[in-house]
Amino acid sequence: MTAIQQPSHRTAAVLLVPLLAGGLAALALGVYGRAHTPTGFAVGPAGFSAALPMKAWLTTGAFALAVVQVVSALSMWGRLGIEIPAGVHRWSGRLAFLLTIPVAFHCLYALGLQYDVPRVLAHSLLGCFFYGVFTAKMLALPRRDAPHWTLPVLGGLAFTALIGLWLTSSFWFFTAVGVKV
Repeated sequence: MTAIQQPSHRTAAVLLVPLLAGGLAALALGVYGRAHTPTGFAVGPAGFSAALPMKAWLTTGAFALAVVQVVSALSMWGRLGIEIPAGVHRWSGRLAFLLTIPVAFHCLYALGLQYDVPRVLAHSLLGCFFYGVFTAKMLALPRRDAPHWTLPVLGGLAFTALIGLWLTSSFWFFTAVGVKV
């Protein structure tokens, strides 16, 4: 039987800056979203009939790319028995993140952090959490001395947050409003 190892002080020090920065990013987005007076109108939903369809489709694209992220990560860690080039993981992550930027900008600028409706509160908090975890993951990524579980845990949390964001936005939109472009 193996004893459970306690995290060392070195482990805590390696992860302190990424986790602190991620927490501050999430907090800053939440504070800004709550303190900022929402404009109530969208900024540039080019190619879409309105802001909500834009957000639903871009989030759906990010969701699909996040699935590619999970599959390619499993491949990189040797869990699938097939080899997917690391570039697929990097570029699907970059593209997924880029798709979230106009969505997050619209949410913060036009709507702010809302708490009146449980679904919207969950969505607002998940959005802040996603960007916080993403920040922590990106800062932990170049750390070769980070514990081996760091990237899978942070990546899994980012994926989970993105799934929650998709469920509380795109899925809700497509089922409540309908499929629109």
